[in-house]
Amino acid sequence: MPTPIRMPRLGMSMEEGAVVEWPLEIGARVEKGEVVLIIESEKAEVEIEATAGGFLRHVYVEADPDERVPCGTLLAALTDSMDEPFDAEAYLSLENRPEAPRAAVASPGAATAPVPQARAPRDGAPIAPAARALARKLGIHPGAVPGSGPGGRVLREDVQAWSERRRALVPVADGLALEVPAAGQGDPVLLLPGFGTDVAAFARQTPMLAERHRVRGVNPRGVGLSDAPEAASYEVADLAADAAALIDAPTHVIGASLGAAVALELALTRPERVRSLTLITPFLEASPRLLAVTEAWCRVAALAGPEGVAAMLLPWLFSDGYLVDGGARRRTLRGLVEIAARVPAATLERSAAGLRAWSGSRAESARDVKPPTLVLVAGGDLLTPDGEAVARAIPGSRSVVVPGAGHALALEAPEAVNAAIAEHLAAS
Repeated sequence: MPTPIRMPRLGMSMEEGAVVEWPLEIGARVEKGEVVLIIESEKAEVEIEATAGGFLRHVYVEADPDERVPCGTLLAALTDSMDEPFDAEAYLSLENRPEAPRAAVASPGAATAPVPQARAPRDGAPIAPAARALARKLGIHPGAVPGSGPGGRVLREDVQAWSERRRALVPVADGLALEVPAAGQGDPVLLLPGFGTDVAAFARQTPMLAERHRVRGVNPRGVGLSDAPEAASYEVADLAADAAALIDAPTHVIGASLGAAVALELALTRPERVRSLTLITPFLEASPRLLAVTEAWCRVAALAGPEGVAAMLLPWLFSDGYLVDGGARRRTLRGLVEIAARVPAATLERSAAGLRAWSGSRAESARDVKPPTLVLVAGGDLLTPDGEAVARAIPGSRSVVVPGAGHALALEAPEAVNAAIAEHLAAS
């Protein structure tokens, strides 16, 4: 019986990927554990190993880094031998049935049912009549739903998928629920992303952490599907309270940039809920450059949209050594566009106000942090260059400096970051 190879879901926020390379020719023998394809997923190229042996009988999606397909898409088929009868079109139709099994012959990660390849919602986006009718039935404003059809057209399945994702939100306070994707089993880990980003910023850490931990990533207020309460400012203390509401046992808390500020606030106000603390590119007082970049970020988001935001951010978040690689630069730019599309300009404005209000407020309190703390510093960080000063302010903390890396440390230098986090969590 043929065995499917599907686009796997490798991270909590991954919805689509691109096939970069098929290392083997059609008809080649595939051994279990052998690299069967290379995909681009959430700003990185990943080698995918076969979880079963066979012969590569047919490829449905050719290698093309610019063609992105939803997780669960049938990419290829294996057969036990090259002699057995095989009808490629019939098999494709069979596997695309709604009741068809969704197992993937790919590792790491497990594939899921296809997810619509949606674009960010926009004013005046076309809406199919069936989609409008379903939205009305479900009490959903159709303008809030990302569309996967031509020109961003909102289809019925887009409304259905959006409704199902909304039902999965986790309440943290009266009238406030957040998107909290999860992966893995074991001791709990909570991920707090930085300014203007979502849990995709931890795409390179999640698979490693999920091998031994129950990992939950918090999309903060106004990010992704999380509720966006009307407010002049999203205060860091309120974001920390949101995170605390998700913790039901002492938890390893990992925060990056503004997320590190939230993690620090959580450790100071709810120390009993924090088993260990990891601060990635943190700050206690925002530098003038950080404030200027966040202000520009807000303006560009309002005027130029996700593509403009991504182009503006790239040189601020990554080092020269990283950007000199054209392939990495293009992949990262696409990933930043996807993230920026999930963070509205209004959310950026409110988050920036909260960042400014918190800046400098915990300079003295840092000495009261109790949980074991790891501070990860990017040696080439243009936005938060005082990471080592943060480590010195927290008694007993340990700092690890990654020479030359930029502010988006978890994406630029995942091997160093993952190694340091794994060691810290094991010792805590």
